[in-house]
Amino acid sequence: MTGMVDWAADRARMVLAFIALSLLAGGFAYVGLPKEGEPDIEIPALFVSVPFPGISAADAETLLVKPMETELSDLDGLETLSGTAAEGYAGVALEFEFGWDKTKVMADVRDAMKSAEANFPDGAEQYTINEINFSEFPIVIVNLTGAVPERTMARVAEDLQDRIEGLDSVLEAGIAGKRDEMLEVVIDPLRLEAYNVTAGELIGVVQNNNQLIAAGEVETAQGTFAVKIPSSFDEPQDIFNLPVKTNGDRVVTLGDLAQIQLTFEDRLGTARFNGEETVALQVVKRKGFNLIDTAAQVKEEVAAAQADWPDELRAAVEVGTSNDQSRVVASMVSQLEGSVLTAIALVMIVVLAALGTRPALLVGFAIPTSFLLCFVLLGVMGITISNIVMFGLILAVGMLVDGAIVVVEYADKRIRDGVGPMHAYVEAAKRMFWPIVSSTATTLCAFLPMLFWPGIPGEFMGMLPVTLIFVLSASLIVALIYLPVMGGVTGRMSRMFARSSDWLERRFPWIVRAALVPVSLMVIFVGAMQVLNPAYLFATPLQGALAVLPGAAIFLAGAFMASVTLGAVEFHWQRKRIRAGRRRTLFGWFIKLIAGNPIMPIVTAAAVLGFVMSVFGYFGENNRGVEFFVESEPEQAIVYVLARGNLSLEEKDAIVRQAEDIVLAHPGVDNAFAFAGDGGLNSNTGGAEPPKETIGQVQLETIPWEDRTDRPDLDGDIILEELQAELEQIPGVRIEILAQARGPASAKPVHLRLKGDNWEDLIAATETARARFEATPGLHLVEDTLPLPGIDWQIDVDVEKAGRFGADVATVGAMVQLVTRGILLDTMRVDSSDEEIDIRVRLPEADRVLSTLDTLKVRTADGLVPLSNFVTRQPVAKLAEIARVDQKRYFDVKAAVRPGLTTFVTGDGESARILAHGRAVPEGETGDLTVGATDYLIEGYGDGQTLETLKTAELRAVPLTANERIAQLTDWLGTAPLGPGIETEWTGDQEDQEESQQFLMSAFAGALGLMFIILLAQFNSFYNSVLVLLAVVLSTTGVLIGMLVMDQTFSIIMTGTGIVALAGIVVNNNIVLIDTYMEYSRYMPRIEAIVRTAEDRIRPVLLTTITTMAGLAPMMFGLSLDFWAGGYSIDSPTALWWKQLATAVVFGLGIATVLTLVFTPAMLAMRVWFWTYVFWFARLLARLGQGRSSRAARDWALNRKARRIKHPEILWVDDPAPPAPAPAETQPELPLRAAE
Repeated sequence: MTGMVDWAADRARMVLAFIALSLLAGGFAYVGLPKEGEPDIEIPALFVSVPFPGISAADAETLLVKPMETELSDLDGLETLSGTAAEGYAGVALEFEFGWDKTKVMADVRDAMKSAEANFPDGAEQYTINEINFSEFPIVIVNLTGAVPERTMARVAEDLQDRIEGLDSVLEAGIAGKRDEMLEVVIDPLRLEAYNVTAGELIGVVQNNNQLIAAGEVETAQGTFAVKIPSSFDEPQDIFNLPVKTNGDRVVTLGDLAQIQLTFEDRLGTARFNGEETVALQVVKRKGFNLIDTAAQVKEEVAAAQADWPDELRAAVEVGTSNDQSRVVASMVSQLEGSVLTAIALVMIVVLAALGTRPALLVGFAIPTSFLLCFVLLGVMGITISNIVMFGLILAVGMLVDGAIVVVEYADKRIRDGVGPMHAYVEAAKRMFWPIVSSTATTLCAFLPMLFWPGIPGEFMGMLPVTLIFVLSASLIVALIYLPVMGGVTGRMSRMFARSSDWLERRFPWIVRAALVPVSLMVIFVGAMQVLNPAYLFATPLQGALAVLPGAAIFLAGAFMASVTLGAVEFHWQRKRIRAGRRRTLFGWFIKLIAGNPIMPIVTAAAVLGFVMSVFGYFGENNRGVEFFVESEPEQAIVYVLARGNLSLEEKDAIVRQAEDIVLAHPGVDNAFAFAGDGGLNSNTGGAEPPKETIGQVQLETIPWEDRTDRPDLDGDIILEELQAELEQIPGVRIEILAQARGPASAKPVHLRLKGDNWEDLIAATETARARFEATPGLHLVEDTLPLPGIDWQIDVDVEKAGRFGADVATVGAMVQLVTRGILLDTMRVDSSDEEIDIRVRLPEADRVLSTLDTLKVRTADGLVPLSNFVTRQPVAKLAEIARVDQKRYFDVKAAVRPGLTTFVTGDGESARILAHGRAVPEGETGDLTVGATDYLIEGYGDGQTLETLKTAELRAVPLTANERIAQLTDWLGTAPLGPGIETEWTGDQEDQEESQQFLMSAFAGALGLMFIILLAQFNSFYNSVLVLLAVVLSTTGVLIGMLVMDQTFSIIMTGTGIVALAGIVVNNNIVLIDTYMEYSRYMPRIEAIVRTAEDRIRPVLLTTITTMAGLAPMMFGLSLDFWAGGYSIDSPTALWWKQLATAVVFGLGIATVLTLVFTPAMLAMRVWFWTYVFWFARLLARLGQGRSSRAARDWALNRKARRIKHPEILWVDDPAPPAPAPAETQPELPLRAAE
């Protein structure tokens, strides 16, 4: 395998061409790759919905949901089957395993629905199948406001919709706040009586004339012809002329009895933007397109459409955009690019300080080359650049230079020994080939299991291991193929630079040479800025990929100038005395102290293990709890307005307007949409559903984070807290605020599901569980999915009496429809709509009340008879929805956890008890109780506890978290308080958290197993392989210390990912140490080999560690530098997202390296001393068993005598030379012959 290094060195020009090709291809790939905020996630879920106007929830469950469940429950790969039965609707949600074949599954679902449809009652409309995608949320909202007629605004919105959806990158532009048109046929009851027409007769005529009848076929000698009787309406006049009854010689038409008008469907909700009525277009981009470019194209298209409007329309209609995700994504990409450049700069500074200019430039060459090769692979795989990919690059900055550092450091040492540059780099690559391959392979092993992360969190974080695998694989090629060639070529160039530096030294004084250094560094900076921003120097830069060429040329020129000028100002110290022999370093003496005797290795190992155990114990008592995903500063939120009762739309709108006014009055709110009743923007809520009591919502957007960095009072969390306090002052309603989801989940974390078959028992159990939730300290915003209080009107038909009068339930139902939403006559196209509109027959608005049923009559043989003779109505409890999962009814009880609460616990383990809970008071204020150095205000006491008992108890403060509350409620559920027949399970975030936690533990174990196999293949030693893996335990210790020092919560997703990632990073140092020790131990004493290994490898080990830590340190502190506009930011929303992962890697790697440099030599020495004493003991037994005359006893005695000699001197006595032989008679040398 090492022969490929020689092969590449022999073909240097070809390798240089490949390097140039890699850089160009990577640059093109990065420019062309789409940029996104969050990864495109295709969730394997389908939603089958069946509308059935007028059906009750109970009937929808029996007649629609159960037949669908029966047919769909046997689908392959189905994980969860849940159903919903509601008034006028039934739906089934199907969740499949990730990795599904969507085409096959969709076909299977359609086949199953065909079988289920056969069991549906008449009246069920056509089912629809929908899927969900994280990317199918609006990237920008185009809002239209203005004092224009509703029809004009609707037409403007539809025209804009057509233009925007015509863009290739736009999937759809749904319209919110617009009512659909319909053709309304309003029946006049007085005219019905005047023409002696009953409602039943009218309904019968309408229904009988609204049929498309296939009359069969006619077969003749000339052929077979299908016969049909169409009954569709082409224009409103057709409806007007529909005959209803004959009155003598005159035909009474529908137009004689009704008023026909083009209008809008009944308003189900209201929509406003910043207090004004609005129509909004929600623009959704197609998967695989650049979000930033798509938003820009949409804005350009809207501006072009406005330019085509008449002047009056432009003056009346105001067009704006809001909820622009391109701004968020552009800011995120900019910050992450700044973090990548900051990491590169810090790594370069570290390498420059440790190795010098030319080695630092070679190591720096490995970073962009590996990145660009990674972009090529991402482009080939069709992966977009998201925040996950960008952070993967940041995490990889420190790791990808490890191989380059090891090769450059070894080659630099060989060059100082006088070896030529090309030979030195080839030798270094061949010598370090297997350690680099092994360390890279072990690092990849840590990320390989993460490719199989299940569920939405796995799909969300899946691009992180993919990016790291691509980058590290590219870095392997760079370190072993590209770098030796570049080092050899630049080594020859460095001789030219050295001669130029010598020329400057001879011609100019040191002051002048020093003044040239900042100039050359400025040229490098200008070149880098020109590459990043092509308009930095030139007003009209080149277009496309050519735009980076001027900046690249300037950067290279600056690098050459810096190499010359830095070499010219270098001080050359000449030693006056030369010391012979090897001088041990200070660290060497320290390792000698540890390894040089048999006791210190045991003491050192025990001290390290004791430190590790103490850290684990301290963290267990003083941690800040566990969370599923990280919390970030919100920039968008949804205010849910909750109320109960049969409220009209006007009443709902009045309440929502109060909340809207409060939201818009806050100085930190930029804009807000308000919706009362049905409607709302499609928002990525991470799976959280609105509470059932929601009567309206206000979707707000805060002032952009970049515009309020100097306003701590406008922090996103503070804005939402202030809004919550103000909105709760509205009487008669409850308020819930849901912050924008960042990541795969944001629902309420405490989510209990109760399942059962008995409806009354299930309701009673849910009420009991809710009461317990409300009584549990620390929980708030408690909600359930019980039926809301309210009334429905139930129409009871006495079938026997109705039969006597010649009526039936269908006739009564049709008459009820006249009073409610009307009878659907047909659909037709009109000029003002692109879609077919409904034609509905109904009574005037004033008569659409239940009392009208008493006045409607049916014709009998005895004359007209009122419906009230056989129809009664009564109010019943409202049953709006029935939820089912796994073919059982269920209710949910959910709650959020109050932030900032702390519990006061006494005892450990199973004996631990929570005595009270409270909140830390601000500095300078005095609380009720002091625990440690913090004062707390007590908000609640446990049973029998008082402030006095708390002050005398030994307490520790533990943050109140969702996991802790769930554990307490689980103990309560263990007492069986809900009765028989009720099943419970924790779902929602808790279910995803447990799944992710179990996977990360399995991935951790799998990574260790894979690494053990690789290490065993390399070292052929169980002891050395296990010793390398012990560094993983040390790194976990560092992670826990980092959580404590940075005062962070342990995140299942981010911190867990950091621990798994560390498993592959920290072992690299141990691999280098043990590989070097095994080489040294072949030709020197083993204890000396341990000391020499520690001395020779401390610099590359520390260098690789510091580079990785330096690359992630800015993210750990939340620092983002702006390399384009200048300045910096602290704790931006993007930076907050990655702080915990960065903290885990920085502290875990740093502390593990320090401990490894001590622990590994101690363990190696322990093995040496162990076998030494075993050998001595064996020789002692041999001497005692075989007597003094044995060989073992004589060797023992000889060794003892040798040790008594203080200064042994060995004299080598040469044997006398043998006498020279007598000279023989010489014969003359004969000439050679040709034959000889």
